[in-house]
Amino acid sequence: MRILVTGGAGFVGSAVVRLAIARGHEVINVDALTYSACLDNVAAVANSSLYRFEQADVRNRGALDRIFAAHRPDAVINAAAESHVDRSIDAPGDFIETNITGTYNMLEAARAYWTNEGKPQHFRFHHISTDEVFGSLPPDPGLKFTEETPYDPRSPYSASKAASDHLVRAWHETFGLKVLLTNCSNNYGPYHFPEKLIPVIILKALAGEPLPIYGDGSNIRDWLFVEDHADALLLVLERGQIGRSYNIGGENERTNLELVTTLCAILDVKRPKAGGSYADQITFVTDRPGHDARYAIDPSRIREELGWRPSVTVEEGLERTVQWYLDNEA
Repeated sequence: MRILVTGGAGFVGSAVVRLAIARGHEVINVDALTYSACLDNVAAVANSSLYRFEQADVRNRGALDRIFAAHRPDAVINAAAESHVDRSIDAPGDFIETNITGTYNMLEAARAYWTNEGKPQHFRFHHISTDEVFGSLPPDPGLKFTEETPYDPRSPYSASKAASDHLVRAWHETFGLKVLLTNCSNNYGPYHFPEKLIPVIILKALAGEPLPIYGDGSNIRDWLFVEDHADALLLVLERGQIGRSYNIGGENERTNLELVTTLCAILDVKRPKAGGSYADQITFVTDRPGHDARYAIDPSRIREELGWRPSVTVEEGLERTVQWYLDNEA
């Protein structure tokens, strides 16, 4: 399969690129190389005959039309997005332009290409989204997000992703474009840009700086190892039912405080510090606006229809992640 991956130099996108090429797929990596993208993320496959790179922005429709015409993909994985909630609070315009207008451009470029090709049955447009579109859950462990949970976004980031999801569904219903959607829980793992919680904690711990936790640390997230996520995304692309959405969860719920404490314990073993534990550096900071209390995904649909389950526990994944940062400090 020849797959066009947008955002393929970013965190999730690069994991998809690496795995797709390892499985013998051709990949066209389309990335604008903004602040959180890094071609080092795909260096392991950059010399493969199966790999092509196009530096282009999903906000540039003309560039997208050229890329579709030049490479003639069988499928699209649309992973390009602004994704950091704090940045969306400070600068929401970037999120509107990339996540909404960029998705619109991708849908229209894909639709034009698909139409010109005679609307081939095998073509797929797989849009990557987030569980944050569903809003916030109460602490009750019996309550989880399903594919039928009503959308209730609370931040500019999640609102922009919700809008992009609605566009994708509309292009399927109105134009017949063959789409798939996935909504994932919090990703973590090697190559993560150091603005998200886990890399921030690892790097600040090693630097001897305070480890900031919003509020009292009771916010709960379901943690998904990024390589497990990439595996699920390729499975949905290949075998998912057209027009359907699939929730991808790590089945690893932890409070932010539990997560940070686990990271500190791993660092205490892997790189002990003189005179105490890294947990001594934990500090609680003012909670961010609109901070959702809990996310948790019910992954029954992808498990029952496609046979997928996460393979990495959060403890194993965190250990692998910490080791990667220790091995790649530069």
